[in-house]
Amino acid sequence: MNDTKKRRKPRNADAAWVKGQCLCGNVEVEIGFPARWAWHDHSTASRRAHGAAYATYVGCWRSRVRVTKGATKIAKYEEPETKRVRSFCSHCGAPVMYERPHAPQMINLPRALFKDRTGREPLYHVRIEELQEWTYTGERLVPLKGFPGVVWTGPKKKKRVPTPDFLI
Repeated sequence: MNDTKKRRKPRNADAAWVKGQCLCGNVEVEIGFPARWAWHDHSTASRRAHGAAYATYVGCWRSRVRVTKGATKIAKYEEPETKRVRSFCSHCGAPVMYERPHAPQMINLPRALFKDRTGREPLYHVRIEELQEWTYTGERLVPLKGFPGVVWTGPKKKKRVPTPDFLI
């Protein structure tokens, strides 16, 4: 090899990596920092897959995602209609990855797997029209007396029924 030519570094050699794991710790993943993007997914499928009001994901290039522990513990489910693949830990059931056929170069991971920063804030909302009426959307919260650490929106205000004119 000619000394004047620089050797190519292996792909991702200089990448900073962020570690994540499932609930039980049997599956560990790493993503290159920063993630490509992040969003809140309000779709029915993601809501049911996560058992939550919505799922928050970080999206990464496939080449910047690696399973560092428990690859054999990952189970997959393919949605019959959409062919989207959702992976989860076969021991604790925590969602681990979400892959969509229209973007095969990307892997999406639940943001909750990572305790550290991923380099992207979830600024986008997908399928917002599927937002549920019971989803918390930033209402004022107050402490619930007698239950430390619990807050609530307070009692619902009673709607004042106007007095009909003929009774005045």
